Amino acid sequence: MSLEKSFEQMHSGDIYLPMEKELFEYQLGCLEKLYDYNATRPSEQEKRSEMLKDMFAEIGEGCYIEPPFHSNFGGKHVHFGSYVYANFNLTLVDDTHIYVGDATMFGPNVVVATAGHPVLPELRVKGYQYNSPVRIGKNCWIGAGAVIVPGVTIGDNVVIGAGSVVTRDIPSGVVAVGNPCRVLREIGDRDREFYFKNRRIPEELLKEIND
Repeated sequence: MSLEKSFEQMHSGDIYLPMEKELFEYQLGCLEKLYDYNATRPSEQEKRSEMLKDMFAEIGEGCYIEPPFHSNFGGKHVHFGSYVYANFNLTLVDDTHIYVGDATMFGPNVVVATAGHPVLPELRVKGYQYNSPVRIGKNCWIGAGAVIVPGVTIGDNVVIGAGSVVTRDIPSGVVAVGNPCRVLREIGDRDREFYFKNRRIPEELLKEIND
């Protein structure tokens, strides 16, 4: 099967076999780049930035991913806006497209998966797979250890609690937590007064963001 046909299957949502020879060889090339990225030194910030531009489908300015970074296709199907930050051990299962908006942050050990496998054992044992894209909005905070499964859309200005498993769409402007992840509350007036428990936001910061 041609590489072009394999990509059509990967991005269509259809069930397919992912181990076609040409696709596997292409994936190995992506993983070689990912290996080199993870082998960079902490002082090589500019080099890392240039490598991500080569590895990703799209990536805006000011993005940073702390190695080690894990990705099935090395970011080839990942679309980042600007100023996206990811802490250690971000895993992007990018067998199809992952979209992330500006200024979104990922805590350590977050998993974003686009690949799934049939429940029917007779299909799964043969290695069949399907993919569904994930979309994460702008200015989100995805807490440590969260898992986002195929086909999920998360709106803008969302906080996903640490350890959550996001199995359904999450609207904009909310805090959502749990397994399965559910909306806990909207982001509201109290959040404009307190940044953590009973710790008040300093007046000078409030003035800065309100100006």
